[in-house]
Amino acid sequence: MEITELTVHELQEKIKNKELTISQITKAYVDRINEKEKDVNSFITTLTDEAIEKSKEIEEKVNNGELNSELAGIPIGIKDNMCTKGVKTTCASKMLENFVAPYDATVVEKLNKEGMINLGKLNMDEFAMGASTEYSALAKTRNPWNLNTVPGGSSGGSAAAVAANLVPWALGSDTGGSIRQPASFCGVVGLKPTYGLVSRYGLVAFASSLDQIGPITKDVTDSAILLNLLVGHDEKDTTSLDMPKTDYTKALKNDVKGLKIGIPKEFFAEGINKEVKEKLDEAIEKYKELGAEIEEFSLDIAEYALATYYIIACAEASSNLGRFDGIRYGYRTKNYENLKDIYINSRSEGFGAEVKRRIILGTYVLSSGYYDAYYKKAQQVRTLVKEKFNKAFEKYDVILTPTSPTVAFEVGTRSNNPLEMYLADICTVSVNIAGLPGISVPCGVDSKGMPIGMQLIGNRFEEGKILNVAYTYEQATKFRENYKPSFCK
Repeated sequence: MEITELTVHELQEKIKNKELTISQITKAYVDRINEKEKDVNSFITTLTDEAIEKSKEIEEKVNNGELNSELAGIPIGIKDNMCTKGVKTTCASKMLENFVAPYDATVVEKLNKEGMINLGKLNMDEFAMGASTEYSALAKTRNPWNLNTVPGGSSGGSAAAVAANLVPWALGSDTGGSIRQPASFCGVVGLKPTYGLVSRYGLVAFASSLDQIGPITKDVTDSAILLNLLVGHDEKDTTSLDMPKTDYTKALKNDVKGLKIGIPKEFFAEGINKEVKEKLDEAIEKYKELGAEIEEFSLDIAEYALATYYIIACAEASSNLGRFDGIRYGYRTKNYENLKDIYINSRSEGFGAEVKRRIILGTYVLSSGYYDAYYKKAQQVRTLVKEKFNKAFEKYDVILTPTSPTVAFEVGTRSNNPLEMYLADICTVSVNIAGLPGISVPCGVDSKGMPIGMQLIGNRFEEGKILNVAYTYEQATKFRENYKPSFCK
């Protein structure tokens, strides 16, 4: 097996046994990027030369006993909406095309402290607004399973890079499914933690009450390892929660006997692709074989959760993106005669069509006369969504749904139809509205060889439970051993 095909826990074992050095691993990934990145186009900024130098430095520190970390020398990719000191953080937007952050996000600080090596900043939908990574102003990422299809979004660059073995794992952010949906499209594992479990300091805000950073990995074990590092209270983030330290790898027991899994029938209704439903049905049968108790129930939130999400997310986006005004930092138009021109032209030229669309929608629902009818009503529905999940978790340990109603679609087929694109999020947004943890794990491929994702939703702070349920399925089905991206066109 090639070095770049190994999981992080396999790399750790080989470093420990002196079968591989940190320099060898980094060089293997740099070579892989040089070979395959031109096909996938998952990076906005590559740091391959810097990574080679850093690997030598880390290796020396480890050998001298100056750095004692099990993650020392492990490469990683970072979604380009997380601040990295001295490296461009663009959010895939012309507005921030040349912005170099003066500080590191808290999660990046944690990576650096462990001696991990940043291979570069990964592509995304502009300001994380999209479900295909087609709304990036700076790069057009392709899905390594079929280069004519999208990788999903908004963390499409992160998912594609992991699937293509350009990075062993990556950081993504999830506002309405932006980790889970691209993980599903690219046949990798994507975990969205409970809201507040991971610090958002240094994450460029899209919708502050919904955004959450999480791992995109090759398997479930790696997700548990990276989550261990990411969680923790941060005084610089007022939404960060002070929770007892947990080792999530200890939750991976490979056993679901007696566990109650709820199947919400509304998530399997009209609109779900036939082959996606078939694979989900097979996964449900597998859980029955493994000893889980399966029960169908009603969770009638999907139809109004999507509308609720887009009202709240756009409202918060309108507020958050007000800071990009052409004055303080970021893109400034060259075409102006007065201050008003600077504001209008900088934002008109700096933002892409989808970002403008959401700012306008958000401004509308927050405006006088419409606030009560839309934004206030959406917040009330949000409370109802939370209550319905609370009631479900009184009975079930985990809820199982599709991650996406379809597999990855072809490039260009939905980008001009925003409503159809928004429907790609229908299975994932309710998790963000309720602040719950959710994980997407591959559960097979369709007749064209495209990956299908299964979503497991847990109650607040029960990441360990959904990780174990995902891990048990993964061990029983061996997706990575049976299926690999073809890079076909």
